Amino acid sequence: MARLTLFSSILLLCGVAAASTFEDSNPIQMVSGGLRGFESSVLSVLGDTRHAISFARFAYKHGKKYESVEEMKLRFQVFKENLDLIRSTNKKGLSYTLGVNQFADLSWEEFQKHMLGAAQNCSATLKGNHQLTDAVLPESKDWREAGIVSPVKYQGPCGSCWTFSATGALEAAYHQAFGKEISLSEQQLVDCAGAFNNFGCNGGLPSQAFEYIKYNGGLETEEAYPYTAEDGVCKFSAENVGVNVLDSVNITMGSEDELKHAVAFVRPVSVAFQVIPSFRLYRRGVFSNEACGSTSQDVNHAVLAVGYGVENGVPYWLIKNSWGSKWGDHGYFKMEMGKNMCGVATCASYPVVA
Repeated sequence: MARLTLFSSILLLCGVAAASTFEDSNPIQMVSGGLRGFESSVLSVLGDTRHAISFARFAYKHGKKYESVEEMKLRFQVFKENLDLIRSTNKKGLSYTLGVNQFADLSWEEFQKHMLGAAQNCSATLKGNHQLTDAVLPESKDWREAGIVSPVKYQGPCGSCWTFSATGALEAAYHQAFGKEISLSEQQLVDCAGAFNNFGCNGGLPSQAFEYIKYNGGLETEEAYPYTAEDGVCKFSAENVGVNVLDSVNITMGSEDELKHAVAFVRPVSVAFQVIPSFRLYRRGVFSNEACGSTSQDVNHAVLAVGYGVENGVPYWLIKNSWGSKWGDHGYFKMEMGKNMCGVATCASYPVVA
């Protein structure tokens, strides 16, 4: 996929001495004088305004590197628009708040292109095969407390969320089954799972990833087949397999009762939902927005449900994302439960490992 300059460039903190592509006379070059020096260079271009100071601090914090004065001015304009969205949303007193994060200088169109996959048809979940029981569900659940949830990863500018959802579910299942941590290869799924109706950096489904792994004979470790955030040629080696999939279980489309039962009594479950413009700037709280769709043609991002609970009277799903640990609530978010909000129970499944 095409890359934005700010993604393809190595992002450098200003406090680190590094070679620069800018000439010494360029007023927006990265400087080694710390935040104060960086602010001065940015304000010399954008003017000494409150928004410009906020933008300079944002760019410094997130190591942004812009290739020209024009690019910086464009990013500043987008930043201001996103800042307006954050402030107007937070004034409404909703169950969640937005905040400035690493995506605050991207337009919604840019974010969609580089971070989200195309909608996928998960018709296999029309009738699931998860078995409900009469067991009383706990009031809350957080699989992180059991120590089986692997660290949050970062998918980068590639619509490979489905691979991170799948590996997250597999890493948890492996740890639960064998008592050991493991980090599994998303890149193998990007490069090799196309025959199972997956499309690399343009999207796919965790359920189809599980099927690929089952019939392929396993998934390699992250170390053996590292992530590159771009489509590549399949280089699978059976010698480096870290996990095998015996089977996978689908949650009936839209059934939050089944999903809650699975999360409560089985382990973390791969889910998908529709990301809408405001969500990319989520900071904390229970996300809920009636603008979301909930059909299989609406969902555009796969993640991992690791628990559930209630916050300020609002029931929620606790979900692990793949946008890095600095996004949201340390890489996690909460989604309102009970309304199939944004389609969170529309395309859900979990693997059985060996």
